[in-house]
Amino acid sequence: MEIPVVGAPLSGGPSTPELAAAVSEAGGVGFIAAGYKTVDEVRREIEQVRARTERPFGVNLFFPTRLAADEAAVADYTERLAGEGERYGVPCGDPRWSDDEWEEKLELVARERPTVASFTFGCPDGAIVARLRGNGVVVWCTVTRPTEAKIAASAGVDALVVQGSEAGGHQASFDDTDAAPVALLPLLQLVSEATDLPLVAAGGIANGDGVAGVIAAGASAAQIGTALMLTPEAGTSAPHRAALAGDAPTALTRAFTGRRARGIVNRFMRDHDAVAPRAYPQIHYLTAPLRRAARAAGDADGINLWAGQAYPLAEATPAADLVTRWGAEARAVRSWASG
Repeated sequence: MEIPVVGAPLSGGPSTPELAAAVSEAGGVGFIAAGYKTVDEVRREIEQVRARTERPFGVNLFFPTRLAADEAAVADYTERLAGEGERYGVPCGDPRWSDDEWEEKLELVARERPTVASFTFGCPDGAIVARLRGNGVVVWCTVTRPTEAKIAASAGVDALVVQGSEAGGHQASFDDTDAAPVALLPLLQLVSEATDLPLVAAGGIANGDGVAGVIAAGASAAQIGTALMLTPEAGTSAPHRAALAGDAPTALTRAFTGRRARGIVNRFMRDHDAVAPRAYPQIHYLTAPLRRAARAAGDADGINLWAGQAYPLAEATPAADLVTRWGAEARAVRSWASG
C-alpha cells in the first residue's frame, strides 16, 4: 500500500465497485463485500473494479459458522414482528439458515484471484488457505480475541484484521459470544502478544490521527468503514446517510440480524433488542423484507443503521480525497512524533 488504509467491506449496500476502486486508486486497498450477494453479482463487481483500477483490491466472504439457535425463541420473535409487517405493509421473511453460497464464492475467488481474500465470522481451514495462497491470493482473517488470532495463525493466513468493540456493523467473533467485546487499543496489544502476523486495525478509526494511532500501537494499516459511508461512491441509503449526519448514540444489538452488530440507536432497536434471539442469519432473513420496505419509505427508524462509534466524523467527500488526506495526516503525526 502507498497509504496504510483499507476500505472496509460493508455488506448490505454501502460497499460498491466504485468505492473499492476509488480507495485502491488513491493508494489504499478497497474491498468488495460478497455477503448477501449471489456469485454472479460478486463476479460482476470484481469485473467492475478491474475496469476502474489496476491496483490491488480485496473480496470479503462470510465464513459459514452454524451456531446453535433457539427455534422457539425465533418463532416468538417472528410473532412479535408481525406488527412491524403491518407497519410497513410487507410480511416477514423466512427465518432460515444459509451458508451464503460459501463453496461457490470460494471457487470464484480462487478463479478470479483478487489481491486479497478476507474472512469474517470465522477462519477457513489450512487446506482452503493454502489453496488460495497457492493461487496468488493473500488471505486475511478478522479476529476479535487473541484465541481467534491463534486459530487463524495456525491456519496459515497472511494477516489479521483486528476488530475492536468500536467498530460499526457486525462483530466478527467466531462464536458470536455475549461477552463484552474488547476495545481496539487493548486488543491490538493482546493480539500482538499472541502472534507475529501483520495486523490491520479496525474500529472507530475515522481520520489520519486515528490511522497514525493504530500504527503506533503496532498495526500495519487501518481498516476504515463508517467514515467512507457518506462518500458519493458509497451505496449508503438516503435514510442511513441522514442518520449518519446526526449525533444519536450507537449500541450493539441483535434486533436486525440475530448477530451482535453496532448501529445508531433507533426505534426498531429500542422496541426489539431486549428480546431478539441469537440466531444468525435466521433473523437477518426474517427482518430483511421489513428493512427493505422501511428503506424505500425513507424511514430510518426501521432499518439497521450500522455505524462505528466515531461516525460523526464521516464526511460527504469523495473517497479518494479522504484516503489521500488520511495518509497525509498520518504521515504528519508520525513525523512530528519522531522528530
